[in-house]
Amino acid sequence: MTERRPTRGEHQKALAQKNKKSAPKPSKKKWFKRITLTIVAVIAACFIGGAGLFAYYASSAPELDENLLKDPVSSEFYDKNGDLFATIGAENRKYVKYEDIPEDMINAILATEDVRFFEHGGMDFYRLGGAILANFRDGFGAQGASTLTQQVVKNSFLQNEKKLKRKAQEAWLSFQLERKYTKEEIFEMYFNKMLMSGRVYGFGTAAQYFYGKELKDLTLDEEALLAGLVQRPNAYNPLKNPELAEKRRNTVLGLMYQHGKITKAQMEEAKKVNVQAGLADDATRQKFSGSKYDAFLDVVINELEKNGDGSAMAEGIKVYTTLDPKAQQIVENIMNDDSNFPTKEIQSGVTVVDTKSGQIQAIGGGRNYGAERGWNYAYDLHHQPGSTMKPLLDYGPAIENLKWSTGQTLVDEPMKYSSSDQTITNWDNKYMGAITARKALYASRNVPAVKALQEVGIDKAKEFIGRLGIDAKNVYESDAIGGGDITMSPTQMAASFAAFGNNGVYTDPHSIIKIVYRDGKTTKDYKPESNVAMSDYTAYMVTDMLRDVVGNKPDASGTAANVPGLDIAGKTGTTNYSRADFNKHNLPDTSVPDSWFAGYTSNYSIAIWSGYEKHFDPITTWDERRLPQHLFKQIMKEISANVETPRFKKPSSVVEATIEAGTKPLKLASNFTPSEKRRTELFVRGTEPKDVSDEYAMPELASPYNVSANLDIEGQSINISWEHDAMLNPETNEPLPTTFEVSAKREGGKTISLGTTESKDLSISSKELEDGNYTISVVAVVEDTRSKPGTATFQIAGTTDEEDKDKEPDTPDKPDVEEPTAPDENGNNGDNGNHNGNGNGNNGNNNNNGNGNANTGGNGNAGGNGNSGNTGNNGTPPGNNNGNNNGSKPPTTPTEPTAPDDGTGSTE
Repeated sequence: MTERRPTRGEHQKALAQKNKKSAPKPSKKKWFKRITLTIVAVIAACFIGGAGLFAYYASSAPELDENLLKDPVSSEFYDKNGDLFATIGAENRKYVKYEDIPEDMINAILATEDVRFFEHGGMDFYRLGGAILANFRDGFGAQGASTLTQQVVKNSFLQNEKKLKRKAQEAWLSFQLERKYTKEEIFEMYFNKMLMSGRVYGFGTAAQYFYGKELKDLTLDEEALLAGLVQRPNAYNPLKNPELAEKRRNTVLGLMYQHGKITKAQMEEAKKVNVQAGLADDATRQKFSGSKYDAFLDVVINELEKNGDGSAMAEGIKVYTTLDPKAQQIVENIMNDDSNFPTKEIQSGVTVVDTKSGQIQAIGGGRNYGAERGWNYAYDLHHQPGSTMKPLLDYGPAIENLKWSTGQTLVDEPMKYSSSDQTITNWDNKYMGAITARKALYASRNVPAVKALQEVGIDKAKEFIGRLGIDAKNVYESDAIGGGDITMSPTQMAASFAAFGNNGVYTDPHSIIKIVYRDGKTTKDYKPESNVAMSDYTAYMVTDMLRDVVGNKPDASGTAANVPGLDIAGKTGTTNYSRADFNKHNLPDTSVPDSWFAGYTSNYSIAIWSGYEKHFDPITTWDERRLPQHLFKQIMKEISANVETPRFKKPSSVVEATIEAGTKPLKLASNFTPSEKRRTELFVRGTEPKDVSDEYAMPELASPYNVSANLDIEGQSINISWEHDAMLNPETNEPLPTTFEVSAKREGGKTISLGTTESKDLSISSKELEDGNYTISVVAVVEDTRSKPGTATFQIAGTTDEEDKDKEPDTPDKPDVEEPTAPDENGNNGDNGNHNGNGNGNNGNNNNNGNGNANTGGNGNAGGNGNSGNTGNNGTPPGNNNGNNNGSKPPTTPTEPTAPDDGTGSTE
């Protein structure tokens, strides 16, 4: 057998496998070389690209200008009309030469801002490397590495933004600056240029502003504080934020010790000093007038700081604000008029906010507020809000989440907090029992407010106020009456209340619309977004209850704030001292620390706080307590003059219903609910009650009286009339609709219905009744209630035509004429037999015509006291009846007339 030879394909496959096994593998050295070359190429490309980009950016950098380097660049501030109202820059700055700067002051600045300043050439690459690593780790812009040189350049020529172009230009100009000026000259520029706080520029100016001293007189702790201000000028202001300022000062002292500028003992000794111990008071602090509207400008500067633009003013920005100069001037005029204040020392803070937009229109930072004050009672103050918290935390959430009516029944009674034995009391130490939510709010009762918070739950209430810009870490039951953990400023309170007047839409209070940077093109929008904080029914129903706070109802707490002609809603508030505080500080029983009023129209929302600078200097009189109301009235009246102010409009989601107060669940008032129990209240549509209260039955319906019937021969009719005392509607005091059912019963026969009428008389055809004796009955009917009948007797008797034809006419005898005699004491008229029941009876008459007349006598006085008299017969011919009146009122002995009741007593 011969051996099989491999095919062509198999031969090629075997050859390829052999070549594969014998091919040499690339060495590790070659791989390393390839990777290295790739990295170098990438770095080279990046370097070339970066260098090209740097050169491009550097070529467009501005030229160095010595004036701009040495002086702060002024920033401009415009009101809402676009008019300039303030310029802040080099005004009132104290310029200090380098040789006059104390060594410790230099060391404090260098240790904090640029410890290698005298070693680098404008850029600190060692520090830059650390910043780059931080930026890779935490994101671009997480950490900066700006030297003093770079800060001078940035504040002189460039805008405050973290962009590559600005950083490249900053680096280039820093190298240029280092070549042109000495280190000492550059440090001097920095020292006099930097924004220190608000409108204070330069360390020399800051020394006078904060301490009333020259630089050479500052202590180590004071120098450290000033050195730390530059990073966040307003946040580290010791006048406003002493805790933050102390922490920052201690950080600077630690850096000075770390870099060998001071000893450990010096550091520890300086840290022990109270950060506010050496601060100048208002009397000695230098005044810095940057604006005629200092209080408002302070708020603007704080808002810049809050939004990360605190140092942007040093770069020459234009700030477009929400300031209404008319409103601001009104506020300042009122705040600066001592006659508006009950004591010399009492203070107030005022914020005016646009109800719809949340824009701050005006700020009253305090009485005779000046730029030197540093403390703005409208913006910086955060105190317990007292009862102004009730609509925000209690009733608003209850309506929103539980769909409460404004007539919700709440019981004002002694009770304790859930977690303590402390009894909740009211300001007057009294309790009102079952009342509506509306009255509980406008009368500012504490117990119902706590019950409302308990019903809705703390979590939902906390969520509700969160949508109104109130950030509360903890909410306690005592916060229901504004005495817990939550604190507020007048600015925040004005904005929160504005949401009720804006159909439930909330906007954060803001004083800036936009800022424009130095290039005139780059802008930053400051307008916050609005959010729906509550349903429109909640906003309106709370507003309607708060209308009563300033209304004229008994027990309303805010009547002094009312402005006639304006649709205003508002709430009062006071806070309290603890019992321990009363004992410790020997305070009068009437003492309170804070008084508030927050109110709004459809145009403006205003919140006002009043109190004293020191917490334990108490408010003790009602004039002091009502100060916020009086200020509100003056301000709201003047800013609303000649301005159309629409009324609050009820949304379709809200309906009205008249309920019986005190019912639980709520029931509609009946026609017989007393007026003092009737309340017209608001309901979320679909939740209004359907059942009518049966608590009060209909009072007995008075019977008709003075019923009479007369036969009219010519008109062929019987005319029936009567009197009746109508039942009154308890709500309107108007007569209730009444109908009368009239019937006649023939003696020995059946009752015949004569008809129904709403008037007090009825005419029927004489043909409807046969001859005979009848009892006429009149029954009053109101809804389903019927009165007892009022009655009168009546006779119909006559002859036929045939009989009349044959009969001779009678010739009447000449009557005997007798002299009249005086009536006896019972009102009888002698021989005529006429009975005058209390002077209102009808005389019996001799009618010789065959026609029966039945007239009730008696007293027709209102109230059902009429008594029928008996008619006398004076020779009445047979067939004619003037007989007895069987009306509903029994006869009584007539009495002498009396004068009308004057309302001071009751009548029988």
